[in-house]
Amino acid sequence: MANEVIFHSIHQPESWKLSCYLAAGGYETLKKVVTEKVSPDEIINQVKISALRGRGGAGFPTGLKWSFMPRNYDGDKYIVCNTDEGEPGTFKDRDIIRFNPHQLIEGMAIAAYTMGVKVGYNYIHGEIWEAYERFEEALDEARAAGFLGDRLFGTDFSFNLHAHHGYGAYVCGEETALLESIEGKKGQPRFKPPFPASFGLYGKPTTINNTETFASIPYIIRHGGQKFLELGKPNNGGTKIFSVSGHVNKPGNFEIGMGTPFSELLEMAGGVRNGHKLKAVIPGGSSVPVVPGEIMMDLTMDYDSIAKAGSYLGAGSVIVMDETVCMVKALERLSYFYFEESCGQCTPCREGTGWLYRVIHRIENGQGRPEDLDLLASVTQNISGRTICALGDAAAMPVQGMLKHYRNEFEYHIEHKKCMV
Repeated sequence: MANEVIFHSIHQPESWKLSCYLAAGGYETLKKVVTEKVSPDEIINQVKISALRGRGGAGFPTGLKWSFMPRNYDGDKYIVCNTDEGEPGTFKDRDIIRFNPHQLIEGMAIAAYTMGVKVGYNYIHGEIWEAYERFEEALDEARAAGFLGDRLFGTDFSFNLHAHHGYGAYVCGEETALLESIEGKKGQPRFKPPFPASFGLYGKPTTINNTETFASIPYIIRHGGQKFLELGKPNNGGTKIFSVSGHVNKPGNFEIGMGTPFSELLEMAGGVRNGHKLKAVIPGGSSVPVVPGEIMMDLTMDYDSIAKAGSYLGAGSVIVMDETVCMVKALERLSYFYFEESCGQCTPCREGTGWLYRVIHRIENGQGRPEDLDLLASVTQNISGRTICALGDAAAMPVQGMLKHYRNEFEYHIEHKKCMV
């Protein structure tokens, strides 16, 4: 198991302390980049070589995203870290800031140097207060040691980083809603374009990356993009932290090379609980289509393999379901979540998520009708692609996946007024 990029020190006592990070060579890469005035173009090139793709879900190439930032812009610019993981099944980013916060800070500082940014923010989910406090402590340590602040290492490069505590709204994980929230406004997504690289925080150019993405940067710059790439596979470089939950014997976070077979990840998590049979897996958090267990066992954990199976890797939030699960009941719970979390800005999402939940709730409670299944399919098609942000798609895709692979359970529910399992 390759877990040397981010969780390399997680088993050490007080791994979150600056002293532990310094002992592992922490901040040496930042110092070298700043004092030797390494070319921003060279840094971006190494990130491109690494094939690091955004770890927040979209999987967009990080080096390409950084190149969008106008480095010669005459005015304020920002970088923002998205630690607002609020989707069911996600819990990796909170462990990064709990156990290795300084690597995230160093990664953001290197990114700031590369893109000519002086101020950054880490937006942290509102329901993980302990992790927020831990990150604030790390910021204090970094400032006191001279790794954040004005004129770092005696150069003309300055970078100040602040933590921003969120409010627990799922939609604030969407990058533009996150920006609105930092600005003190209601957390609702913006129309795009303009994109954040040209009109972001406070109307200024802004680059937003996920926690795991920024935390991977010190390794890439220290060891070179090629070495990071070789930890994974082509187009899917490096390691990835997978959050495994559900019906496994040892749920938790596992950092493995991209392209590792799912069967190996399942074994790391102790296998399916109580010796039960694997029924289904949601590979990328609750917003992606479900994959039947027999198909999942033949897949590798990377963006391309999961996409070929009709789903998405997302943030790597793996929800395992065994043979005891009623898929109608599971979908009812997921649909309620998206109904509750819709910000209400877009009519297809505001109304459609409610329709989805109510129809599925009706089926689960023995009042379903045969035409309900076609109705569900129709509603999802009228939500997908018709909203400002992807929350509408996030509500629609689980329904589409369940109907594709487990339609027989829904039909059984409607006919027999009870679960098949």
